[in-house]
Order: sequence, then C-alpha cells, then structure tokens
Amino acid sequence: MKKSVKIILGIVFLILLLVVLKYFKDSNSKSIEDFKVEEPFYTSINSKVVATGKLNPEEEIELKPQISGIVDKIFVEEGDVVKKGDLIAKIRVVPNEQSMASAKSRIASSNLSYKNAETLYKRNKALFEKGVISQQDFENSELSFNQARETLNQAQNDYQIIKQGSLSGGSSANTNIVAQIQGTILEIPVREGDQVIESNNFNAGTTIATIADMSLMIFEGKVDEAEVGKIKEGKEIKVVLGAISGQDFPAKLTFIAPKGVEENGAVQFTIKADVKVETAKNIRAGYSANAEIEIEAKDSVLAIREALLQYNRITEKPFVEIQEGDGKYKKVDVELGLSDGINVEITEGVKKGDKIKVWNKASEDDDKNENN
Repeated sequence: MKKSVKIILGIVFLILLLVVLKYFKDSNSKSIEDFKVEEPFYTSINSKVVATGKLNPEEEIELKPQISGIVDKIFVEEGDVVKKGDLIAKIRVVPNEQSMASAKSRIASSNLSYKNAETLYKRNKALFEKGVISQQDFENSELSFNQARETLNQAQNDYQIIKQGSLSGGSSANTNIVAQIQGTILEIPVREGDQVIESNNFNAGTTIATIADMSLMIFEGKVDEAEVGKIKEGKEIKVVLGAISGQDFPAKLTFIAPKGVEENGAVQFTIKADVKVETAKNIRAGYSANAEIEIEAKDSVLAIREALLQYNRITEKPFVEIQEGDGKYKKVDVELGLSDGINVEITEGVKKGDKIKVWNKASEDDDKNENN
C-alpha cells in the first residue's frame, strides 16, 4: 500500500516538474519586442498663435425713432444696399389725449393774449401818429404784440407735432426713418404695425433697422494669456473663415485688450484686426473665423515628431529613447526649440541618423500593410 502511494506521488511530482520546465522554456523562447523607430529630419517650422472669433462690420449703426408711434410702412428688406439719406421706414403717430388737450388749451390762451396785444398795438400806433404818446411807449406795445404772435405760433406748432409727429411732413420729419450711412441692411427687427418707442435720455428706444458698411470688416477674437505676450499691434496676420474654405484673408492686428477676462478657468484677451475683403466676395456679418498669427519661423532645422517625446515624471524634462542594438534602447535627454504642435526642433541630444523609439509597439498587421 505504502509502495503504491509513493509511486503515485512520484508520478504527480514528475508531471509538475514537466509543467514547470515547459513554462520556463516558453517564457525564454518569446521573441524580443519589436518597436518602430524614426530618424530626425530637417524641416521648416513656423510657430503660430490661433485666435478664434467672428468677422463683423467695423461700422454698424442702429436706426431708432425720434418719436413714439406705430410702424406705418417699411420701404426696404434685409440685405438691401442703401445710400445715406434713403427712406427706411415711416412712423405713424398715435396722439396722447392728455397732451392734445394741453396743447389745445395753450393755443386758446395764446390766442387771447395775441388778440389783446394786437388791440393795444393798433391803439398805440394811432396815438403815436398823432403825437399823443412817446415813441418808447409805442415800441413797447409793438414788442408785446410780436411776442404774443410768436407764442401763438409756437403753441400751434406744438399741437401739430403732437398730432402728426412733424410740422411739414417732408423728408426731414421725425416720422421718417432715414439711413445715416451707406451700407447693407443687416436686420429689421420690427414689422409694419409694431409699436415703437422714441430714443431719449431715459430710454434706448426701439431699433427699426441695423445698417453696416460691409466693405470695412474687422476680426474680433480672443487669445490665451500664455500667447498674448508674443503678439504685437500692427502685425500682419491671416484670417480664415469657416464658411469659405480654401481661402484666407489678409488682415492687420489693430487692438490688443489691456485687460483679460477669465473664461472657464483661463484668462482670455480680446484682439481686433482690420480685414481686407473683396467687394465681389459674398461676406456676411457674424461669420465664425480663426486668425493665424505667426510668431516665429525657422528654416532647415533638425526636428522630430513631437509625439516621440517623453517626459520625466519627477523633473518633467523631455527625453527620447535611442536604439543601441536589437531590442535595446537608451534614454537621452533633449533640448527643445521651436514647435508648431506637430514637429519640434531639437537643439541638443540627438543627431541626424539616430533611430528614435516610437512608443507604440509595431504589430504584425502594420508590418503586413507596409509590405503590401
């Protein structure tokens, strides 16, 4: 019995030994990991700052009424090109009953004063011609008569303005909304029959229409605080519109905000640039745009793809791994220069011909694709 147990234990031990030996054999027979490598190359690098924003007209005004009332007629449509002085809309005045009653009362009172002054003037004129009163007394009565006449005229004019909104009703009437500049009608936020409020010191008033000169456009965008110190006013830049692909527009940087605004945890600075646009181009206000501002450019510099860089977790210094032999790589610290976000200049650490390790392991599928 004991002999059988020993035999069984021996067999189990032998099987375990064979399993262990096979495991170590398979582990030692694994092929060395194969990584792709890339070599440094000479290229040109341009460092740019990209600002996102919009394209807007430089000169844009809102037309507001000088008197409250109802929009009686609109003579233009959005997109129409108008000249300075063109009639845009006409306002129909809705008189206030209290104001009308007060105006009528002032007319009646002024009329009584005028008639009384007229009677005194005629009487004194006859007496002065007969030599009964002095010239001073006559001139005083004449002055009072003239003043009474002016007061009556003013009261009648006030009544006319309250009732109709203007005296003459001509092109200069308060009820007529005319274009103040030559340009394009961008927006008409009101319709015929809408009630509008006059513009005064206490109220901005209702906007009848918005006009802009589309030949003078500006780019307005924002740049990060890390980039704003690298740009200067007066620099030539390029503006790319999202709606017009394959074309950029030359522009000149004219304004950099002296104060930043925090947005989503980052400080942003507003910039503005005058954009040169062709009149034949169908440019519209509010297009989204990107401004490309070139900071620095270098030609024929030794560079690598920025994706090849690794960083020390403690010192945060960049390094690459250079191939020394089959499956062996050496870490080499590098000094970086100019970068465009894809390629980066290497000023120290690697040289032409070095084979730099690519992070991702080369798969058999990649090798097959390359062979094909």
